[in-house]
Amino acid sequence: MNPTVRHAFNLEMAAAHRLLTEGDVDNAFIHLERAHVVGQRYVIPHVQTHWHMLRIGLLRRSVPQVWGQAVRIVLGALGSAVGVVPTGNTGGTNISMFARMPIHLDIQRILGKE
Repeated sequence: MNPTVRHAFNLEMAAAHRLLTEGDVDNAFIHLERAHVVGQRYVIPHVQTHWHMLRIGLLRRSVPQVWGQAVRIVLGALGSAVGVVPTGNTGGTNISMFARMPIHLDIQRILGKE
């Protein structure tokens, strides 16, 4: 992961952590989704985003979200390891884990610098 992409990933994760600490779970999740798009090609960042999404599922007491994230941790790690990830997928359980999605323009610019 190049420094620009790493920095963007870290900023999104830090924003998610700050918002979660403040009790703003919904906006924290949005930053985790953005971090997911930025980091999904790399095993550790990819797994980190799903782990934190799972934690939010626990906070929400959402069994489907917890189960879905547990599955995504395993399959996401494998997908990143072999280089097969659905581009733009935000990682939440509200969409198929195999769906490709459009990437926000600001994230496209960051990823274009790889």
